[in-house]
Amino acid sequence: MKRLYIKPNAEVIKEGDFGNCAYIVESGSLEVSKINDQTHKQVLGRLKENDICGELGLIDGLPRSATVTALENCTIKVLTKEAFDSLTRTKPNALIPIFKVLAGRLRSTLKQIGCASN
Repeated sequence: MKRLYIKPNAEVIKEGDFGNCAYIVESGSLEVSKINDQTHKQVLGRLKENDICGELGLIDGLPRSATVTALENCTIKVLTKEAFDSLTRTKPNALIPIFKVLAGRLRSTLKQIGCASN
């Protein structure tokens, strides 16, 4: 996988843009945020080593749902659409960690809005 070296405050993903890859944090940390009412920034979370972002775009092809910004110097690995599609065909079990991340984020969101139990 290709590696990218990101400087602090650099945007890795911009909400609303289209993307064809996901990123896996190798070192450093990233902030995930959304802009509400076109002015207010809401921090949704922080990503650290081995976390993934941008995976929704690989799965549904829709615009990015949040902005991801480097909090410090970061090294990230790029998971391309081609590599993802190849995994779905040849090693589908390798995708289970991605689906676990998605399920965990959905549960966390439901808990935040009061729709889920522990």
